[in-house]
Amino acid sequence: MTIRHLGRSDYHATWAAMRDHTENAPPGAADEIWVTEHPPVFTLGRNARPEHLLAPGDIPVIASDRGGQVTYHGPGQLIVYLLLDLRRRGLGVRELVTLMEQALIDTLAHWDITAHARPDAPGVYVDGAKIASLGLRIRRGRSYHGLALNVDMDLEPFSRINPCGHAGLPVTQLRDLGIDTDLPGAARLLLPRLTRRLPPATVPPRHI
Repeated sequence: MTIRHLGRSDYHATWAAMRDHTENAPPGAADEIWVTEHPPVFTLGRNARPEHLLAPGDIPVIASDRGGQVTYHGPGQLIVYLLLDLRRRGLGVRELVTLMEQALIDTLAHWDITAHARPDAPGVYVDGAKIASLGLRIRRGRSYHGLALNVDMDLEPFSRINPCGHAGLPVTQLRDLGIDTDLPGAARLLLPRLTRRLPPATVPPRHI
């Protein structure tokens, strides 16, 4: 497993790099996790309905190839992209979604925050408010895109959309729950909880 810390990265360029990696990774290449944050951007999933984008204003809107509806990314939000060979790890999409949600729940429990997942709306919630969103794309048996955890950001842009297609869905973040941390601090807690839950690869990665 290779973990890459990208710093703040352009959404469109990072998405293109994920697609290129997925299309061109040789058989047996090591799986990768990319850690980043993005400048303000609304992204539409493949099933997104335009009526859920209420008033984007001057924030760019990008139609991506991930699953799900509309969401917002911005500074202060931890993004973790999972570029995995699912066949090699024996993972299905639902299993991957569940382990991502549980890794987030475990991370929040470190701060004594009780969180839960919802079967009707992928993501992680605290007292009914969404604190983390998920979206994936599977291509050639490999995954890309991943999860977004709200750490310390301006939540106002979420009021310009129906988050993940749910009108009036409240959104929260670690700062509003009394947690004083930054993106590197949140990543240090989340990443080991995420990688521990991934099944081992059945075929060793090829070293080039």
